[in-house]
Amino acid sequence: MRVADFDFELPEGAIAQVPAEPRESARLLHVADELADLHVADLPDLLEPRDLLVLNDTAVLPTRFFGSRGEVAVEVTLIRPEGGDAWWGLARPGKRLRVGDWVRLASGLDAQVLDKDPEGPILFRFTTDGAELIRRIKAEGRMPLPPYIRRARGGDLDDHRAYQTVFARHDGSVAAPTASLHLTQALLERIRARGVASEFVTLHVGAGTFLPVKADDTDDHVMHPEWMELRPEAAARIQAHRQAGGRVVAVGSTALRTLETMARPDGTLGHGTVETRLFVTPGYRFGVVDRMLTNFHLPKSTLFMLVCAFAGMERMKRAYAHAAATGYRFFSYGDASLLERNQD
Repeated sequence: MRVADFDFELPEGAIAQVPAEPRESARLLHVADELADLHVADLPDLLEPRDLLVLNDTAVLPTRFFGSRGEVAVEVTLIRPEGGDAWWGLARPGKRLRVGDWVRLASGLDAQVLDKDPEGPILFRFTTDGAELIRRIKAEGRMPLPPYIRRARGGDLDDHRAYQTVFARHDGSVAAPTASLHLTQALLERIRARGVASEFVTLHVGAGTFLPVKADDTDDHVMHPEWMELRPEAAARIQAHRQAGGRVVAVGSTALRTLETMARPDGTLGHGTVETRLFVTPGYRFGVVDRMLTNFHLPKSTLFMLVCAFAGMERMKRAYAHAAATGYRFFSYGDASLLERNQD
């Protein structure tokens, strides 16, 4: 399909710069045959005991650093580990870094440039490794916010709380599973009180979530790999729920892509640890997910393509036009939508 088919007009000022407070006060657009304007706090009323929530329990690492190479200021965002002491990262100004250069990211946190990818990423090797390196990253780094969220140099310490889900458990993401940012422990308790169970998967969100689709045709776009895990006991419970006639509600595109990656042609659900490159566009046949909670996404992005595949392109274009016209806030810190899967 043409990437241009997934373009839309976004009003100036529609990109949220800060999250809603409290989290569940964000608006929620229920997208079914009709559109309904609600709030995330209304989510429990839209769920039934036959629904099963699937959430991504990844934790965002604060991998953004403002450091130096000698006298030259350097900004580095680490995007993917490569062994115990090395990470791929994006740097500004990246072109001025050479293989062999040393960069100081924080006091005592030094890294040497090992390699440069022609596409932009740079491989850094640190002078510490393993758990100690992760500890230093968590102690010294800033949250790797998307570039459309504007912050003064050094970032905002409030983002360390706001850009993390309340159930984050496994370090590894460089971007938040943003649909889950709306959920609080109190809201989850209300959902449980409705008789709605939940399961967790893990997908470490990679830098590809920030990258635009540069191809003119979706067939020519290459997804970046992302590490994911579906544990055996969770897979068994999700499969049993579906076989009993229940619905699966994916909280966010990462939960959906994890489940659909593990879906087998015979209707069963696999499990394990893999890297996924699943790219969902209209025409994809969903094997697991029936409903989806998600934010409002960038024009011509892989995420907007995914929601068009899930709920129908015309329905989603109508929903996004309504959201833009009625003041919904877009992207990572923006409002949410609950999508019913297109049955055509």
